[in-house]
Amino acid sequence: MIRLGLTGSIGMGKSTTAKMFRDRGVPVIDADAVVHELYRGEAVEPIEAAFPGSTQDGVVDRAQLAALLAKDPAGFKTLEAIVHPLVWQREKQLVEQLQSEDTPVVVLDIPLLFENGGEYRVDKVVVVTADSDVQKARVLARPGMTEEKYKMILSRQMADSEKRRRADFIIDTGLGMQHARQRVDEILEQLQQ
Repeated sequence: MIRLGLTGSIGMGKSTTAKMFRDRGVPVIDADAVVHELYRGEAVEPIEAAFPGSTQDGVVDRAQLAALLAKDPAGFKTLEAIVHPLVWQREKQLVEQLQSEDTPVVVLDIPLLFENGGEYRVDKVVVVTADSDVQKARVLARPGMTEEKYKMILSRQMADSEKRRRADFIIDTGLGMQHARQRVDEILEQLQQ
């Protein structure tokens, strides 16, 4: 089975591209969805212990946790030390299950793939990209997004140029959805050869 890492900075079209792989019948393990699950399960106790007041009714309160992290950005390292091993464990279980079903390709949708050493858990990497003006316009159009939040998110992400340099495949969503779909098909074709 080929484990295909899918990554890209905020606003590049990674989620849309992940859906394109799903539409082609490729299973996608979404790291963000796994985190949402963990925030209702195994991660609740250790997060509350590290960030008192960050949970409510047995669930991590994302808004409260974000407010605490905004006051103390050093807390991101603590949070990552709690969450990442749990995500990797869950991801490993899902991959093993798909492997037992003889699935030929699985996409691991990991936003901070390079930043967190995730490239060592995959066989090939697809980087989703777009022009920086397109990226900024997409992100600032999101509800509740501000220039300040956007800059904070970008500061935690590797430069797009570096991600592209390290990629096995690149999908430029700035060239349109038809182009992106065509690239998904080309990548899957190459992987089957």
